[in-house]
Amino acid sequence: MKKLMIALVALLPTLVFASADNIHLDKADYDLSDKASLQRGAKLFVNYCFACHSTGYQRYQRVATDLDIPADLMKKNLIFTNSKIGELMVNSMDTKEGAKWFGNTPPDLTLEARLRGADWIYTYLRSFYKDETRPFSVNNLVFPDVAMPHVLEELQGIPTPIYETILVDGVEHKKIVALESNGEGEMSSDEYDKAVLDLVNFLVYSGEPNKLERQSLGVWVIGFLIILFILSYLLKKEYWRDIH
Repeated sequence: MKKLMIALVALLPTLVFASADNIHLDKADYDLSDKASLQRGAKLFVNYCFACHSTGYQRYQRVATDLDIPADLMKKNLIFTNSKIGELMVNSMDTKEGAKWFGNTPPDLTLEARLRGADWIYTYLRSFYKDETRPFSVNNLVFPDVAMPHVLEELQGIPTPIYETILVDGVEHKKIVALESNGEGEMSSDEYDKAVLDLVNFLVYSGEPNKLERQSLGVWVIGFLIILFILSYLLKKEYWRDIH
């Protein structure tokens, strides 16, 4: 019995991600070279997400440097705690209080894009809908029965689900086929999608700040290996010519 429980625990992450395979994820066409997008994403994150979610594996100073944000503007507009610019981006939420409010402590989001993928986050933040049966009166297509409120409601409003009745084994079930905007948000649908993409861009950057540098360095390394291979091949031919 003990071995069976260990096996189930080991398989749990696989089962969780397998359950999401049937959900269509929209493509997040983020661009890590777009500094303006990253700056807007950082602003959105700090204003709408940071109260509950830290990015405790990155520092304010690194973000300011990488995103070309002057230090004085960073301190004035993106640091809302007593933290110094050289400190980690950790919010002031008490973990026990967070668990009491939401059922679980809101996770750190530094590596969220690497864990779930940019497409998942992009689709998730655009899939909240009105559901009066839930504690915060919202639900989510990508993450059913999510405990998180729709923190971007001010920008999007709360879409209304459109249902379609289907038969499963002779029993009628209601299935959500679309979400309809209620027009109560500050942004249009296109503007909101772009804003979410900026936020996703920032989270992808947070998960690997040196990704562009790594990719650029990789090109040089591959080029060096190709040149080294050619020189080694010519040297080998010259060496064996003398032997024969």
